[in-house]
Amino acid sequence: MPKITDIQTIPFHLPMSGSLSWGKASQLDSLEHVLVRLVIDTGHAGWAEAPPRPTIYGETPESIQAIIHQHLAPKLIGLEATDIEGVNRQMAVIAHNHAAKGAIDISLHEAIAAWQGQTLLEYLQPARRKIKVSYILGIAERMTMLAEARTVYDQGVRVFKVKVGRDFTADLERIRELQTEFEGSDISLYADANECFEPAQAQTQLRRLAELGMLYVEEPLPVEMIADRATLRQSQALPIIADDSVFTPRDLTRELYFDTFDILNIKTARTGYYASQQMLAAARQRGKGVMVGSQASSTLGTIRAALFAGLEGIDHPSELSFFLKLEDDIVNRPLRLTDGYLELNSLEGIGVDEAQLTRFRR
Repeated sequence: MPKITDIQTIPFHLPMSGSLSWGKASQLDSLEHVLVRLVIDTGHAGWAEAPPRPTIYGETPESIQAIIHQHLAPKLIGLEATDIEGVNRQMAVIAHNHAAKGAIDISLHEAIAAWQGQTLLEYLQPARRKIKVSYILGIAERMTMLAEARTVYDQGVRVFKVKVGRDFTADLERIRELQTEFEGSDISLYADANECFEPAQAQTQLRRLAELGMLYVEEPLPVEMIADRATLRQSQALPIIADDSVFTPRDLTRELYFDTFDILNIKTARTGYYASQQMLAAARQRGKGVMVGSQASSTLGTIRAALFAGLEGIDHPSELSFFLKLEDDIVNRPLRLTDGYLELNSLEGIGVDEAQLTRFRR
């Protein structure tokens, strides 16, 4: 059996066409990510993207590189590559560092696929080959938001996730303006509150969003308020998406026990494929809906998430369009949406462009 021989990290940056603002104060103006390349002793390799989010996971480009080279790689080099469970068990000894471990797991899967003479698409065998995508609209000035929405609508997006939570009155107005702008079209909207609501007002706020026709709301309350979140979910004011409350399968076990959500948002960038499959199975067993979320990945990370989004049981639009916010990329061919869908067969052959990587390498 092939063994892991090397794990490399390559930091890179990509410019964005505009910023993304969310939560109480968070803002993203460019991508400062890390490519992870895992090599096995047959010479086959896999690539993945680790997106640092200091305000969410506490990871930075520097910390991802350090934890991989100083702690994770020494544990993993020499292990059998096909023992995915064993590799993940070794990584679990290190706490947190979600994006670093997720990237190692995904790159390991691709290396195994390559060794078996397969692409990741052939290896994962997703049941669906057309994935309906959604797009994240950050908190922004009115004209900026409407112009961005119109641009991506013209590129095929029909589902928008609207960031809310800083000023609920302004949030409602922005949603109405979006609906007016696209009146008579086939767009759908849902909200992401990033834990910004308060328990006393949350049920009323969710009902207001429901009255406007919003599909669901993501993480309306702070994650530590487990009892309040369970009560809010029981009110059935609006279906609730779990994201920040379910970083890991262990988190998901807790949330399922307290029944705090309706739809699970799996982010492969933080749980890799191995843990994501565990979470998908657990959510389906309890009758929960599932979507695949964005970690503001570039095209490479989007492809890795999209392949997972085609698996059986993932039944909601997935956040696979962040690449539309980028001015440039590190791959050899851009992604294309068709009528609001990403076709998985069209992803074959898209990979890292060495010249582009050299250009944007940190």
